[in-house]
Amino acid sequence: MTSPSWDPAQYLRHADHRARPFTDLLARIPGLPAPRPRIADLGCGPGNMTRLLTERWPTARVTGYDNSPQMLADAAVYATSNLDFAHADLTTWVPTEPYDLLLSNAALHWVPGHLDALPAWLDALTPGGTLAFQVPDNIDAPLHALMRDLANTPRWKSRLADVLRPESSVHAPEVYLSRLGGTADIWQTTYLHVLPGTDPVLDWVKGTGLRPALDTLADDPEARDAFVAEYRDLLRQAYPAQSYGTVLPFRRLFAVATKGA
Repeated sequence: MTSPSWDPAQYLRHADHRARPFTDLLARIPGLPAPRPRIADLGCGPGNMTRLLTERWPTARVTGYDNSPQMLADAAVYATSNLDFAHADLTTWVPTEPYDLLLSNAALHWVPGHLDALPAWLDALTPGGTLAFQVPDNIDAPLHALMRDLANTPRWKSRLADVLRPESSVHAPEVYLSRLGGTADIWQTTYLHVLPGTDPVLDWVKGTGLRPALDTLADDPEARDAFVAEYRDLLRQAYPAQSYGTVLPFRRLFAVATKGA
């Protein structure tokens, strides 16, 4: 799996639904130890959520890190004297200064080996500082399983079988608990997103999980459209439209670990 390209406009088409896990994570973060805390948002995307950190901690100095030039270009509109954005690849990113809060929202599942980075990130916290993250925990859900099954059919296997996010990209809650020292607050939440419009689950996944396949087929629009059409038909069966919209159950895993003072 390679890091996909990102389309901020597509990603933000369901911004309200995507914001809910961020605000739920934010609500569980305790007070920070410094009067002017240093905060990093790891995998900040288009920055619309990062700005909420400056609302929660107005005196903080916040940096949003992302490896997507497209996302960083959109995030720049939120920059202020105490909020900036910078390019970073989380597969190799190492803190170079102490932080009072390291936060990552819906990004670490795209980072192979992120589990091994957690102890170093904890070590980079100031006493009383917090590491908090949220990741999608639904790799077994139909929207992913159907994508994988389709990519492994004879027509698509040679081009797509190895580009999708692997099933091992998110670990069991107890694995994170062990790696974070056994004192972290870890929980799972399943959101029932009621999505409007035609084929909204396809529209959702075009902004995230489908990106590697779209990138791989970008030089062959006919094949890309054919794959998307086959996948769309499968999603319609798995997520039938109701009179009030289409329900997308979406499980996420949260972790909040605070370093001893």
